[in-house]
Amino acid sequence: MTDTDSRASRGTPSTRHTVVVPASIDMVSLLGPGDEHLAVLERAFDAELHVRGNRITLQGDPAEIALAERLLEELVTLLRTGQGLSSETVERVLSMLRAETTERPADVLSLNILSSRGRSIRPKTLNQKRYVDSIDKHTITFSIGPAGTGKTYLAMAKAVQSLQSKNVNRIILSRPAVEAGEKLGFLPGTLTEKIDPYLRPLYDALHDMVDPESIPKLLAAGTIEVAPLAFLRGRSLNDSFIILDEAQNTTPEQMKMFLTRLGFGSKIVVTGDVTQIDLPSGSRSGLKVVEDILTGVEDVAFNRLTSHDVVRHQLVGRIVAAYDEYDARGELPGQGRPRA
Repeated sequence: MTDTDSRASRGTPSTRHTVVVPASIDMVSLLGPGDEHLAVLERAFDAELHVRGNRITLQGDPAEIALAERLLEELVTLLRTGQGLSSETVERVLSMLRAETTERPADVLSLNILSSRGRSIRPKTLNQKRYVDSIDKHTITFSIGPAGTGKTYLAMAKAVQSLQSKNVNRIILSRPAVEAGEKLGFLPGTLTEKIDPYLRPLYDALHDMVDPESIPKLLAAGTIEVAPLAFLRGRSLNDSFIILDEAQNTTPEQMKMFLTRLGFGSKIVVTGDVTQIDLPSGSRSGLKVVEDILTGVEDVAFNRLTSHDVVRHQLVGRIVAAYDEYDARGELPGQGRPRA
């Protein structure tokens, strides 16, 4: 419920609204511990905010007040779904509202992909939700973006969800071990021990989503397979959810080989960051080439994630954006940038 009093002060339009928060909503959850969330609102809007009980009075520019009201409405909706709020969540909702997207922020942030070990895995940005929706709608989905945008993590969550719902019989996770090159044979240990460092990030994500005690059994049964890209040559992968990670380090020939492994009842997700290519100088990236080849092909989708979709520490997003600006000025030599 909202009370309204519009007026003009010194020729500048000003609106005064009072938002009445439903009694079922805990004001501490809404405003944050120590009014942490309220402080985000005060910094974000050119308006005065006053709280008395469950009434929040807003005064200032009409457009800003209208946006603040919508923000409060979205936060209340999120709380009603049982989600907790954080300052980061408040800022993400505000970012989506300022972008004037057709999707409601509460719908984006409340989409539950997978519940595992007492927590839920959900998209945290609009582009992430569109990426997840694309995986549902297409047989092959490419996700291209910088480090920390959830490309691999969300793909893994969708893979585990598909396995649990019996839409597929197995999950296949792969990466090119390009960093090893010819030096692979000089590393100590068995072949498995040699390639393990290049596949470790996939294992780490898997441990977040599946009971760690069950993983050895799933690996032994072939229900989950983690293998270097070269190990997939010559195979036809049916009834599988297949993820190719770090795809910027494939050659065009390797990318074609991988995509043609697609069998009946399977789904493929390819992830990569074209700014972090480790191929030898002069080699073309299969991920860069494939978009020119497959754009417009039915049932194939390309999704772009940006620094705005980074879900690690907020500083990571600012670092990625700063590097993008630096690259745009043509001041960064070489094919890629140091890894984050």
